[in-house]
Amino acid sequence: MDNPVPLRSSPSIAIVADKPKETQRTDKLQHHTAFEDMQALAAGILLVSLGVALLGKAHLITGGTVGLAFLLHYFTGISFGKLFFAINLPFYYLAVKKMGWKFTLKTFTAVLLLSTFSEMLPLVLKVEMLNPLYAAVMGGLLTGVGLLVLFRHKASLGGFNVMVLYLQERYGLRAGLVQLGLDAIIMLLSIPMISIQAVVISLLGAAMLNLTLAINHKPGRYMAI
Repeated sequence: MDNPVPLRSSPSIAIVADKPKETQRTDKLQHHTAFEDMQALAAGILLVSLGVALLGKAHLITGGTVGLAFLLHYFTGISFGKLFFAINLPFYYLAVKKMGWKFTLKTFTAVLLLSTFSEMLPLVLKVEMLNPLYAAVMGGLLTGVGLLVLFRHKASLGGFNVMVLYLQERYGLRAGLVQLGLDAIIMLLSIPMISIQAVVISLLGAAMLNLTLAINHKPGRYMAI
């Protein structure tokens, strides 16, 4: 019998074995399907719409275009859904330039769904008694989780987020500071329409929302795109 030839490990196998864990995870990266994106948009917006409904029922305020829509709703009496959809219209041009058509179309769909769900929710949900502190915490939490779902599927609720990124790229203005300034202006403008106590409680809801995003939305922890 001939002497057996020593087996040598395959070069390709050796290369894979020597790859860092981060690279191996990237090799397994999978894109979301269209069905997964649609399901995520619907689920995320349902959560956000419920959070927004709790904040609105307690006559609270928040930041961003959601907060601006609340502010105009309290001032004019026009429904939140109609105002939120209209406010976002000017920002789609910036979204296309900054994020591309795919992101913009998903964001437009998310905004349209939130506007629609917000109009329909009073037909299926009536809250007779709601503690403002509970509304702030749960409203912020639900909105944060809903936004987290949207972010992981490359969508958003548009508005100021897109604008501040554009201003940072075009003029060098720091996005975080601009966003903070805009949110502060919304809070200050709301004082004549809601009580100081409601503003303070609203800050708790905003903190809950941002804390939810800060803890859970970190690069490298979610591989599918």
